[in-house]
Amino acid sequence: HYADRCLEEDEENEAPVKAKRSKADHAGEEVVYHPVKLSRNDLYRPPTAEELNQLKEAESLFHCSLLKMQMEELLKEVALSERRKRQIDSFIQTVTKLIQTVPDSPEVEVSDLSWLSGAVKVPFLLVPKTTKGKFHMAPPSSIDLIGSYPLGTCTKPNVMVDLAVTIPNDVLHPKDVLNQRYPRKRALYLAGLAQHLTSSSDIGTMQYSCLHGNRLRPVLLLTPPGKDSSSFTLRVHACPAPGFFKPSRFHPQRNNIRTEWYTGLQTSQSGKISSEPPTPHYNSSVLGDLLPRAHLQFLSAVSSQCSAFTDGVALLKVWLRQRELDQGTGCFNGFLASMLLAYLLITHRISNSMTAYQLLRNTLNFLASTDLTVNGISLAKDPDSTAVKFHDAFQVVFVDPSGHLNMCADITACTYKQLQHEASLSMQFWDNPTVDGFQCLLMTPKPMIRTSDHVFQLCELVKLQSSCKKLNLLSELMDHSGDYIHTALPFILSLLQQGLSQRIHLLTHSLSPDPKWSVESEAPKHKAQPPLSFGLLLRTELSSSVLERGPPADSPMAAEFRQLWGPRSELRRFQDGDITEAVLWDGESICQKRLVPKQIITHLLQLHADIPESCVRYVGAMVDDVIKTGSEESLVVVQSYDDLSRKLWRLEGLPLTITAVQGAHPALRYTQVFSPRPLKLEYSFFDREKTSRSLVPKEGKPCPVYITPITIICHMEGSGKWPHDRLAIQHIRAAFHIQLGELLRKHHSYTCRPCPTHLDVWKDGLVFRIQVAYHREPQVLRESLTAEGLLVVRDNDEAQALEMATIHKPLLTSTLHGLQQQHPCFGAACRLAKRWLSAQLFSDDITEDTADLLVASLFLQPAPFTAPSSPQVAFLRFLHLLSSFDWRNNPLIVNLNNQLTAVDYPEIKNGFMATRESLPVMFIATPKDKKLSMWTKRSPSIQMLQRVIMVAAESLKVLENQLIDGSQKQDVRVILRPPLDAYDVVIHLNPKQVPLLDQAVDPPAITFSRGVMSGSVAQPGGPLPVIDYNPVSLYLGELREAFGDLALFFCDPCGGTVITVLWKPKAFIPTPFKTSQVSARSVEVTGDEAKTVPNVEAILEDFRIMGKGLVKSVEARTEKWSF
Repeated sequence: HYADRCLEEDEENEAPVKAKRSKADHAGEEVVYHPVKLSRNDLYRPPTAEELNQLKEAESLFHCSLLKMQMEELLKEVALSERRKRQIDSFIQTVTKLIQTVPDSPEVEVSDLSWLSGAVKVPFLLVPKTTKGKFHMAPPSSIDLIGSYPLGTCTKPNVMVDLAVTIPNDVLHPKDVLNQRYPRKRALYLAGLAQHLTSSSDIGTMQYSCLHGNRLRPVLLLTPPGKDSSSFTLRVHACPAPGFFKPSRFHPQRNNIRTEWYTGLQTSQSGKISSEPPTPHYNSSVLGDLLPRAHLQFLSAVSSQCSAFTDGVALLKVWLRQRELDQGTGCFNGFLASMLLAYLLITHRISNSMTAYQLLRNTLNFLASTDLTVNGISLAKDPDSTAVKFHDAFQVVFVDPSGHLNMCADITACTYKQLQHEASLSMQFWDNPTVDGFQCLLMTPKPMIRTSDHVFQLCELVKLQSSCKKLNLLSELMDHSGDYIHTALPFILSLLQQGLSQRIHLLTHSLSPDPKWSVESEAPKHKAQPPLSFGLLLRTELSSSVLERGPPADSPMAAEFRQLWGPRSELRRFQDGDITEAVLWDGESICQKRLVPKQIITHLLQLHADIPESCVRYVGAMVDDVIKTGSEESLVVVQSYDDLSRKLWRLEGLPLTITAVQGAHPALRYTQVFSPRPLKLEYSFFDREKTSRSLVPKEGKPCPVYITPITIICHMEGSGKWPHDRLAIQHIRAAFHIQLGELLRKHHSYTCRPCPTHLDVWKDGLVFRIQVAYHREPQVLRESLTAEGLLVVRDNDEAQALEMATIHKPLLTSTLHGLQQQHPCFGAACRLAKRWLSAQLFSDDITEDTADLLVASLFLQPAPFTAPSSPQVAFLRFLHLLSSFDWRNNPLIVNLNNQLTAVDYPEIKNGFMATRESLPVMFIATPKDKKLSMWTKRSPSIQMLQRVIMVAAESLKVLENQLIDGSQKQDVRVILRPPLDAYDVVIHLNPKQVPLLDQAVDPPAITFSRGVMSGSVAQPGGPLPVIDYNPVSLYLGELREAFGDLALFFCDPCGGTVITVLWKPKAFIPTPFKTSQVSARSVEVTGDEAKTVPNVEAILEDFRIMGKGLVKSVEARTEKWSF
């Protein structure tokens, strides 16, 4: 195809050559053109550098243009329809007419509320109780639309339309700036409006709220009556006339709240304004009410210059919403997004002719590379002088066009850092052709619980009052008008940032939602808001270190270190001879070490902010408890395997040398849910086998402990002496097993038992199952001779199974072992995911290998997140992946070892689309398996995948709610208790005969002795234990063999005490009587034809008989057999 394409391009690029003509032709005749004839060499010449560049450009342009088209579709979705706009306009007219008829009221003191009827309350926390000033109600001097609706940047969902109602000048006084007089009058004016509007039937619901959680700026929320009430909200702001107060009064260094008035105490320096602390937050709250109309004019002027402005803002708002940054106290809202875009246009960082796609891209690029906490930006005429004065008062600086207001006054440095981090992350995967950029950028929600590795909450927020005392924040509290939560928050954040320093990449916090309350109730107290949540993005290599090493004892920094850590800091001497300050945290096991950040946080909050440990709810590792331990045990198994592997390599006396020893068991890649434990056996618990004296189960005793054989594949070198016949190869393999066993017994005194298919070795209290493999055997299995003596090669299940066991599984195990070395929580994440799958009875449908690959994909392609650094967050993303991935139309590509290039992705996808119908329903592509998805070939079926998706979505919802909401009484294991009402029959098993009972989700109180002693493992040798004996799985296998055509059987392999049965509907359709098909069926004769249907009573009886001693009872739950 490439040559054809070049030919076409050449035809277009080169000027057509005129056909030769005789001189006799007249000049006036038509000229005949022919295409250029290229020689064969030219046709197939390699592409030039220029052509390669063109191809590269075409490819990246395709990536961009696809994104552009998807964004255009999204913009259509979020834009307001014409019908909605008409509804909004008519409602605005109605409300405007109503507000203009507000009656006057006589003038009273500000603190006298007698003019208000008792039904409507004032939306303000009156602390202190009184302030000076007079107030009366009067119709507004003007009513204007402000905000996103007149600008055209208003988007769905949550449509909010802003209406500014101007308070008449005679109601206010120029000195109302002082001591909350103006904010209180503003709240009274809103209460007066609310009282006037309550009588009207043209208004649906009426509530109070605060603008971005600022209690000094209450607003009135109105919705239309009837069925449209949820389609939009009208937000009414009361504002002074533009220019009513002098802007110079609101300089960030000025004071407008007097200490004496606020505290009610006479101070020694009372009356001296110079000694009063500045009130920058209060000043910017009042100033914010003076400027909305000016801001709207400014933005309208800018947007009229740039045609894509409104679309660019809409995309930015969607991006912010998915990251939960656009709502609540101190958010980066749509207004700031518009202002930022305007700033970039005015400073020519972006041009007016750009598309929405380019505007979004350049804005994110600017956010990622500009730190407004250090160098603020300004829209004022003289930007340099303005930004500087704001940096002392605020953490993030972005000055408005007037040069007086910092629009980012309430944003904390942490929120801005989070915004920067998100922007740079988005820029990273925007250009990555292997990532679905649109999905990651604008369609994937990023709630904190699924984004941060660890999350903790501060629950009783009223305790932050004592933090303000302890941190000595009286003047800041005065500035925030008593909002102790947002006064203390920046100080708590900087304390945690200091304490966690190198252990984290990022510290984030939730934005308190804007409070809403009915007009008939009092304004809610500050403590009434939901708990504050904090998220940590951990640095895996440092976050779990138990030692915090400080400066040398004699350095000036030592005092600072001691001050930060308090009594936990002590002098220690290290091996290199240094004597330094240090803090040592508790942490024996890996699980405890993961929680070192929790110890740091609780210690610092208690020490410096008076927040007791009981108020800190740490949800970073709540789910980890389900798999208790395991990382250490896996390590023991891996070390024992390494030792055996070395001993196998060194064996002498084998006819052929060993070329490779490979592990092929999940325990050797740290992903076995419950890793095998080294055991010391109590011989008296068992009987002995007569000839070999190995242990066998004793009758009447509980089932002995389950011992997992850990599979090892041992490849032998190729040689001409290997036979070319399948039976002969099997015999030679058996001979190798015998000889290996003898050599290991002779040199290392291990107890061994050779079998034709494998050799079991009892070593260090573990059993290793060695399988000898010959690399040409699958090929031999595929070859067969026809009757005519021709050699034919046909693929078959036997050869595939052998290849899977001896080639693919060992390769997967070593690859995932490598992934575990890069991401230490990979193994624990797999174990959590598989524990959930087995508890929900899905482990036969989504196999161990499939589950490990699904989890691996979260680490290898985490976009739009960062790679997980805690098992819990990886597990939440695993549930999200299962429930939201489009399995029907997309292959899940797991790029192990980074072996797939950008070219492979479209290739895999196109191959998948072309042969979709014949491929498995869950398709997982890996570098070694791009076309077939061999791991999911057998299962899951389409019905089972549907069920997995449904249960995963429900589990995710329940679990996230439990982690976020501390008031829930249930434990987190609720997602591991499967609903049994979907099944037709439940077979209850005798717990005594379930060997893995202690791994159950809710292990029973009574435990059974299973023949294990405590203490360290004995010396090598001793009798061979009972290996791989699990009555439950053996019984399950028999049931499937006998009744697999009638029903599906499910069981939790980790200690489940029930087997559930689901009848197959097709099996119950009556079929004509045949003597060959009457097992488990009863005959029904109607007229002259005999039909057979399954005999359910007899089948249930068979279940009991087959499981005698293991089955406790069989419970038929549904009358499903009268189909």
